[in-house]
Amino acid sequence: MSVQVEGFYHEDTSTLSYVVFDAVSAEAAVIDPVMDFDYASGHSHFESADSLIAFLANKKLQLKWILETHAHADHLSAAQYIKQHCGGKIAIGQGIVQVQKTFADIYHLGKTLNTDGSDFDHLFNEGDTFTLGEFSGRVIATPGHTNDSLTYLIEGNAFVGDSLFMPDAGTARCDFPGGSAEVLYQSVQKLYQLPDDTRLYVSHDYQPDDRELRFVATVAEHKQSNIHISANTAVSEFSQKRQTRDATLDMPRLIIPSIQVNIRAGRFPEPEQNGVSYLKLPINYFGQK
Repeated sequence: MSVQVEGFYHEDTSTLSYVVFDAVSAEAAVIDPVMDFDYASGHSHFESADSLIAFLANKKLQLKWILETHAHADHLSAAQYIKQHCGGKIAIGQGIVQVQKTFADIYHLGKTLNTDGSDFDHLFNEGDTFTLGEFSGRVIATPGHTNDSLTYLIEGNAFVGDSLFMPDAGTARCDFPGGSAEVLYQSVQKLYQLPDDTRLYVSHDYQPDDRELRFVATVAEHKQSNIHISANTAVSEFSQKRQTRDATLDMPRLIIPSIQVNIRAGRFPEPEQNGVSYLKLPINYFGQK
């Protein structure tokens, strides 16, 4: 029996979370869980995460890993909530250390943020492996969108984060601090070297032209028809496409709260003396063209 994959769509942020599991051993991983967050009120809740927890319970699965593909800028991570209810180790790429240092400066966080990755239970490097029951997973570093972006390859299923969207949507932006179109191009080449029938699962689907939701395509499909980077796209062409596209994009709606929470492995800042946690808003920093 092959590894099983169940996708969960968070409509408010167009995010895909996944439960990956070995039905024989009942060991599971959750990838990119989402916290529900109302920006206007600052209220957090967990309906989306609860659906993952219910699935784990219904299948009688033991959660071993909570895998983040990177520190997302478009949704808040529910990793801590999932861990509190189901256990498991929260893991991300070693590049999170650089991301933490970058955004500690941007948000002027001083000593309120650890910048050594220690808020996470495990930091992965290129080529690291992990187990899920009888199956083995391999870590592929795929930076470019962010410094810490990873792909998790588990038995022919590759969870690529934002490095690739569906073929009709291309790739993620590269204009965040630490991003690079040239670096993302090289990362995608790693993915295109995987067998053509490898299934690439994306972290977002924005449903271009109002098509139905899709979140998986093969390497062969991407190499043939990805609108930003096919098998025949040169690095200079991709870089030009990406820079032109990025110049037209607004900042993600939830970038201010999400980065501050996600670089802390899904934690809010420590409460102040009144028992309330606060997030910072950098004035006139983001969105400058």
